[in-house]
Amino acid sequence: MSTKTRNTNSILFDLIALTKPRVNFLIIFTAIVGMLLAQDYNLDYHLMFYASIGIYLAASAAAVINHIVDQKIDAIMDRTKSRPLIKGNVTTNHAIYFSLFISALSTYILFEYVNTITTILTLFSIIVYSIIYSVYLKNLTSQNIVIGGIAGAMPPLLGWTAVTNGVSELPLLLFLIIFLWTPPHFWALAVYKQEDYSKANVPMLPVTHGADFTRLHIFLYSILLFCITLFPYLLNLVSYIYLISVLILGGKFIYDSYDLYLTKNERKAFELFKYSISYLALLFAALLADHYILML
Repeated sequence: MSTKTRNTNSILFDLIALTKPRVNFLIIFTAIVGMLLAQDYNLDYHLMFYASIGIYLAASAAAVINHIVDQKIDAIMDRTKSRPLIKGNVTTNHAIYFSLFISALSTYILFEYVNTITTILTLFSIIVYSIIYSVYLKNLTSQNIVIGGIAGAMPPLLGWTAVTNGVSELPLLLFLIIFLWTPPHFWALAVYKQEDYSKANVPMLPVTHGADFTRLHIFLYSILLFCITLFPYLLNLVSYIYLISVLILGGKFIYDSYDLYLTKNERKAFELFKYSISYLALLFAALLADHYILML
């Protein structure tokens, strides 16, 4: 392999790294769940393909913009100082052009092959995350994650609107579930990485109000999240399969959050952060199981 080919492959790899592919995997999974919940066994694979690509590219564009905006912070924090822009593997201009290109491509695909409402809501998500959150809120308020969580909660709603061209109770509840899941998820990481955020002067909740205050709010949010996850069942939108899953998964979330609050163990904060990812994935998998098993 020539040096030119190796350099090209390296740049492509770094550009892909800027899109936060591991985060986007969970994003696109929840979006696809939204699409599947809006259909029976007669799936519109053509529509789902274009909707998935469009939503994934939009999330990727927002992630790249976040990298561009956060360069000064990322260079200070141990967790992020090896990112491609910080190491100089990708220039800022190249990252900007890349984000504009995939944003435009996402918009074209969604508008041309999906529908207008999904296109508008996806653009709104990009603006909230990459501009409102990344540029302003992240360095302005300790509630940055709470407000910025609007963008991260959009995928299942986008998946639903892509198929139905409308909105109903279930996707709105799924939006609310992810919205309430986001603060304890990120605050758990922020407690574990408190010194890192403090060093970079990012006003995350543990930095502005202390770790004890944050651990309490992680616990309180876990209770609120559990209550909200019951609503799909209480409104007869799902059945016992989902309910059993909620009781098990949510019960563990509350227990682990309370344990973190009592023990004040930083390692447990990181364990809770990791569990919260599995929690969300398993919760949405339970929704799918509930939806399709009951149609057998």
